[in-house]
Amino acid sequence: MYSPEILGSTPAGRYILRGEMLTDGASYADSVVAVANGRIAYAGPRNGFDAAAFGNVVGGGAVELNLPPGSRILPGLIDVHCHGAAGGSFPSSDGPACRDAVDFLHRSGTTTLLASLVTASADELLRGLGVLRALASEGLIAGVHAEGPFLSHARCGAQNPHWLRDPDPGLLGHMLAAAGGTLKTMTYAPELPGAGELVRMLTGHGVTPSLGHTDADARTAAASLTEAAELLAANTGPGETGLGTTDPFGAAARPTVTHLFNGMPSLHHRSPGPVAACLRLAAAGTVAVELIGDGVHLHPETVRMVFELVGAGNVALVTDSMAATGLPDGDYELGSSAVVVRGGVAALQSNGALAGGTATLLDVVRRTVGAGVSPADAVKAATLVPARILGLDGETGSLRAGMRADIVAVDADFGLVTVLRGGQILTRPAS
Repeated sequence: MYSPEILGSTPAGRYILRGEMLTDGASYADSVVAVANGRIAYAGPRNGFDAAAFGNVVGGGAVELNLPPGSRILPGLIDVHCHGAAGGSFPSSDGPACRDAVDFLHRSGTTTLLASLVTASADELLRGLGVLRALASEGLIAGVHAEGPFLSHARCGAQNPHWLRDPDPGLLGHMLAAAGGTLKTMTYAPELPGAGELVRMLTGHGVTPSLGHTDADARTAAASLTEAAELLAANTGPGETGLGTTDPFGAAARPTVTHLFNGMPSLHHRSPGPVAACLRLAAAGTVAVELIGDGVHLHPETVRMVFELVGAGNVALVTDSMAATGLPDGDYELGSSAVVVRGGVAALQSNGALAGGTATLLDVVRRTVGAGVSPADAVKAATLVPARILGLDGETGSLRAGMRADIVAVDADFGLVTVLRGGQILTRPAS
């Protein structure tokens, strides 16, 4: 793979990138992406780009980035389910370590992300929301995903069962207040008492419900997701939303499914469970399903099957990454739980349950392509789909003139070459 140079971020500049462009589910050979003032100034065929005119418009000084032959240019990747990296764990409420995690993820190509919490005590959840609220106010993260605490004991996975509880409007109200508008998604189990009220409260406060860690049957899962979709539609403002707007949802708002297949009963022909309902509703475009396509949480054939069944536009690739991402095997923590990582697989020390992932989102995209999904579809599921979930598709998730210059260039094997975030180079191509 190509070896990029990791460096301190440079000021937003004027850059030209040439290669195959992958955006919005399509591939465009022999393309150019030009950047100026933190925005994409041009994205299209090489024969339609006038470098001299571009230089005149932006005042000259445009730098052509040296990409290797066969390079592909992607929108910055967007991860809506991520617990940390580089030794930093978002549930830990350690501000400096959280910043280290965000910095690593940005430089690895994930230019937009939700920081995910795990089930914990009320005090820990509120403290974590306060820390992450500060990161969101600086534009380092797009907000927070709360994975719990309103989850199934039977399907808790790596969640600490001691802190699981039925939906509690009082606690949710405190969480919303602590988040100050930065809580964007919440995982919940629809079979729990009070789940309907929870969904109504979430959607009323601009939070996307995400079904997961559930032992529900197919009918319960489908009914809850359908209600959530209707409530989101009723709360959606006109048009697309972007960063800095006050509308809670984008025009394509819909509920999501937290890491489909993981944290729920297996699909069985006489007991289909939530998986069947989620696949059916995803194929209809009613929901978007998360897939941890890291080769550990799901078999590659499962990943390929879901893409072919529901379409790339209804899949959001995620990492579920934890503190060990980017680091060697060893002992780590996920919230209050001890985790051991061996061979890149994170598991609870107590019972061996999978405890998050250790892949970056670019790793997930690469492995999804290796599973037989087209590069354009894999990239779409890691860019445009999550941008729409967050209501940010007018700002990021695509390569179009006027969009924020969040750009990732990769080599022919999807190895990282360079990363731009808001027009700033975070990872520079090797000379």
